[in-house]
Amino acid sequence: MKHRLIYIAFRFASALFGAFPEPLMRRTGEWLGRRWAGRNAKKRPMLSSHMRRVLGPEASEAAIEQAVDDMHQSYGRYWAETFWLRPKRHQSVSDGVERIGFNYVFDALATGRGVIFALPHLGNWEVAGLIADEIGARVLAVAEDLPNPYITEWFVDVRNQLGIDIVLTTDPQRRSKLIRRLKSGGVIALLADRDVTGRGLTTEFFGEEAKMPSGPVGLAAVTGAVLVPVASFFQEGAGHRIEVFPPIEIPDIEPRDQRTIAAAAIMASSLEDIIGQDPAQWHLFQPNWPSDDRFL
Repeated sequence: MKHRLIYIAFRFASALFGAFPEPLMRRTGEWLGRRWAGRNAKKRPMLSSHMRRVLGPEASEAAIEQAVDDMHQSYGRYWAETFWLRPKRHQSVSDGVERIGFNYVFDALATGRGVIFALPHLGNWEVAGLIADEIGARVLAVAEDLPNPYITEWFVDVRNQLGIDIVLTTDPQRRSKLIRRLKSGGVIALLADRDVTGRGLTTEFFGEEAKMPSGPVGLAAVTGAVLVPVASFFQEGAGHRIEVFPPIEIPDIEPRDQRTIAAAAIMASSLEDIIGQDPAQWHLFQPNWPSDDRFL
């Protein structure tokens, strides 16, 4: 019963935000995010620690606390947009996207080797899937199989409408499906900045060792696919900016495990640069480094 009630709440939020014009939807989401920031006192020390890593030792405490507030505001906007998006709005969303570095995508597709988009949890990463489908690079992405099956089904449907094919984390054929997509010259998209399995690769990330997902670099090493970092940023006001960065070269070293560890370090450095462009849009609300245990 609890799962069904939460699902009904999600559907109500979707109907409510779906009725709003874009400016009202966006501002309401940001307002709710700011309200949440004021009530999220338990997590705030950890989030301040996250922002301190990204902003660097020269950042003032005031700047760090402002970044934490802005982080909540950005996440509120992400959820508002998720509830608001409808197929009838896809064209207007696409028209509002600034596109940078898309030559890297077209060059990667032309190789026929398959393409892996590696994304951080920045802005509204779902919009990147919409644009990928529009340019003929429809992606297969991995989504977490949530404890609430109704919410999982809802998320899968939302992403399918955006042109994103989904394989769930609990699917025993998940890895083979991703490899088949790449071997056929297709495209997959993987969130690359946070390990949710506990089986990731250890590398330095913002000055401290952390577990990074092994999927992006591991699949690139196994299949020869082109590994391309991508970020989707919110614009100030309406719209988004999708920026594609130079492909990550997988080092030609043996054995394979050392090759993937070296590639993970390169990917972590690339993600640091990307996140550093606008740290407040990085939606990292979970523990991510071993030292975060002190906040639990």
